[in-house]
This record gives sequence, structure tokens and C-alpha cells, in this order.
Amino acid sequence: MPTKDAILTQLSKVIYPNFNKSIIDFNFLQSLDISKEQITITLDIPSSSNEIAKQIHTEIESRLKFLDVKSLKINIIQPQVPMPTSSQGKNVLPNIQNFLMVSSGKGGVGKSTTAVNLAIALAQQGKRVGLLDVDIYGPNIPRMMGIADKQPLFLGKNIKPIMAYGVQVMSIGLLVQRGSSLIWKGAMVTQAIEQMLEDILWDKLDILLFDMPPGTGDAQLSLAQSLPVSAGIAVTTPQKVALDDTIRSMDMFKELNVPIAGLIENMSGFICPESGKEYNIFGKNTTEPLAKNYQTQVLGTIPIDPTLREGGDSGLPITVLAPHCDISQAYRTIATKIWNRLEEIHQEGGVDNQKIQPTIF
Repeated sequence: MPTKDAILTQLSKVIYPNFNKSIIDFNFLQSLDISKEQITITLDIPSSSNEIAKQIHTEIESRLKFLDVKSLKINIIQPQVPMPTSSQGKNVLPNIQNFLMVSSGKGGVGKSTTAVNLAIALAQQGKRVGLLDVDIYGPNIPRMMGIADKQPLFLGKNIKPIMAYGVQVMSIGLLVQRGSSLIWKGAMVTQAIEQMLEDILWDKLDILLFDMPPGTGDAQLSLAQSLPVSAGIAVTTPQKVALDDTIRSMDMFKELNVPIAGLIENMSGFICPESGKEYNIFGKNTTEPLAKNYQTQVLGTIPIDPTLREGGDSGLPITVLAPHCDISQAYRTIATKIWNRLEEIHQEGGVDNQKIQPTIF
């Protein structure tokens, strides 16, 4: 019978699907029991995907068969699959379980950076994740995800999303000439969003995030009429002028019957790397009263950090560039809170976009 160290050495070579770290690095090994007759391995993984569990199971068997293991038992604990999204209205993407609208009342508050890092954080937790850049006038996702130079694959009229950091990604910025200005009226924006939703060949996903244009306009209405949006989050900065616009976003969610998952306070304080002193450049912890007014939660606060900006500019988001830093951990904590809220929404009966469908007279 092999030693515990020999088994752990082999398990450390089992890479978690779609990532560069092993099941040991992710601390997914719950227990390892060795007896004369049998080795029992128990893993606790964050993905509900049967395909991922099967792939891990097969690779463990393959790596341990050379260690003279007489009997091997592999237990893989997975989270319970959430209930399907409940919808009495239009749903053009029925194979995707959850839809998350990432919004902001104004531009420049770090909405796209938040969407990118949340998508990666959810993928790092084992979810099947998609990210759609619906910010028609300012599509920054390709640069932030390091795919600005890549071209999507066209299969007839359909488009295959690009995989980056375990996330399926598509953006209007990949479909138009780089640097070109889109001078579109509202009807053209609506049509573009509807076409992107219907023509992209997403795989089965646990969640699809939408990086929305700032404000409350045609894009938000078109999306909510096309899909039963599971939840919305509002990204803001601490200063009052940003919070004033955030109120409009929160009101928009209510008007569109989109459950509110919470608020993210971005650019919340700055800690000087040289002195360690904290400066509240834009303020800090000002979103709590707003969250209470809308009976929701502050999902987290993200400080100003040069690495966060550098990661977005270089196409290596901070959750990839520095996965163990405090900010990356904050994004993973926020991702967990969002997922928990989605499960609550499913338990409450899901969402219904029927009331906001256009009425034909």
C-alpha cells in the first residue's frame, strides 16, 4: 500500500479543469483515509457540473493506478444544483441557469473591472461562467480579458465565444473595427443586443454576467425584456454624486422586476504602499444607508490599488495576476454572496419578466 505522501504527490498533479492549480492547491481535499484494504479520497469541489466531477475522478484513478492501489474509493461532494430560473415571460437563452446584470448609474466607477473579476472569481469557484460585454459605446472587456487581438469563430450566422481564464467571453468590441465609434440610436442598440443574445453559441452555463452600459436606458430594458434577469448588482464609488446616480440604478431594477443582489463600493479608500497610511480619497463606507433603503446588502468594498488598474490594462485581471491578495479574496467573497443570493431567489420562486413585455394593441 502506498504512503500518504506518495498519494498526495499524485493528487497534487491533478489540475482542476479550466485552471492552472491542482485540487490540492485549491484545498479541495477533505480527507484521505488509508487502510490495508482500501484508499478512500473525499473531495469537496465548488462546481455542480457532473462533467468536471467525472474528469477529476478519471484523472485520480489514472494517476493512482501506478501506486499498487488494491481498492480505491473516490467521493466527490458537490453543491446542490439551483432550481432552474422560473420565467413566465420571454427567455431567449433557456440553457443558461442564471443571468446577472452588472450596472452602474454613471461611467468611470469601475463597473467593467468589477464584472471581469467577478466572472473570474465565480469560475475559480467552479462555476460555468459567461461574460457578455453589452457596453455598446465603451466595450473594454476584450482588453481587460486579454483577448483584444483574438477573433471569434463564426459558424454560419452564429458566433462562438472566446474562452479566457475559464470564462466564455463575447463583446461588441470583438465584432467591430477596433477604435471605431458607434453612433447608434436607441433602436439600433436594442437590435444589436437582441442579435448578440440570439446568435452567440454559449455552452451550458451556471451564470452569464452582463457588463451593462452606464445609466438606465434602452440596453437595460431590452435585456430585461429578452431574459428573466436573475439579479442585478450596482457598482458605485463612495462620493455622493456617484450615489445619486446609483439610486437611479436601484430604481431601474425595481421597475424592471429584477431582484437586487446588492451594492459594491469601488475605489473605497487607498492604502499607501510606502507608509501604510489609509486615505479616503473618494470617501469610504457610504453605501450602507443606501443598501438599507433598498433592503439589500453591501456585497463588498474594493480599495484603490495600482495592481487592479495594471491588471485591467495588461489583460491580466488581479484575480489572475495576484489570486491570493486581499482584493482577489474580496472578489471571491463577493462572488459567494452573489451566488447565495441567487439560490435564495430560486427558492423564492425565481423571476418573472412577463409584466415588462411590450404590449401590442
